[in-house]
Amino acid sequence: MTEIAKLTERLTALANPTRFLALAGSMLPWLTGAAVLLLSAGLILAFAAPEDYQQGITVRIMYIHVPLAWLSMFCYTMMAASALGTLVWRHPLADVSLKAAAPIGAAFTALALATGSIWGKPMWGTWWVWDARLTSVFVLFLMYLGIIALTRALDDPGRSARSAAILTLVGFVNIPIIKFSVDWWNTLHQPASVFRLDGPTIHPSLLWPLLVCALGFTLLFLSLHIMAMRAEIWRRRVAAMRRMSARVAEVRPAKGHVS
Repeated sequence: MTEIAKLTERLTALANPTRFLALAGSMLPWLTGAAVLLLSAGLILAFAAPEDYQQGITVRIMYIHVPLAWLSMFCYTMMAASALGTLVWRHPLADVSLKAAAPIGAAFTALALATGSIWGKPMWGTWWVWDARLTSVFVLFLMYLGIIALTRALDDPGRSARSAAILTLVGFVNIPIIKFSVDWWNTLHQPASVFRLDGPTIHPSLLWPLLVCALGFTLLFLSLHIMAMRAEIWRRRVAAMRRMSARVAEVRPAKGHVS
């Protein structure tokens, strides 16, 4: 019980933005360095990997497209957890996390759609088809844009946080649709070939570079997310200081007029 209490105390301490900024400052160099090393190693392994017997050299787009597609869903899942933190636990950093992640998730989703189109052109003979997987990922991209627009449209921070959290949770229903769309409907995308109950169906010479790239892109996302959270915390502090300065400036003339 004592260990659980200590763990709870440590997690609660991270709710303090000042402590989070200190922790983020010490973590960022290590995360960024690890991301650069893993991405470099992954891309080197990707170009050294053999070509696919069906897809040829175009299979190498997989090492960028698949991690981006995975992160587009991972980012939104993390935003949904942050939304719960905002609505249920009132965590002071939950809204910061959600707002900071949305533009990054939108960028990763857009890149996933773009690289998928580049990969699909030689394989399918067209840049775009309205199959279930592509359509649901496009809807995810629109959800990201909607959340970004909502957080910037409302001036009241409390209303903005609650509205963005509710919209995020409503849109989370799209994540399992993206994941299982290839199983539920007849699509041009192949079924899952990495995370399967009976093991991966990709040859190890192609699988290992993919896993290294996926881990590198994940660390890159975490680094960008922490950077964005730091920037959002400082932005809110500057905004609070400006509001305080404006109130002080309003009070001083009033006092001078009374005297």
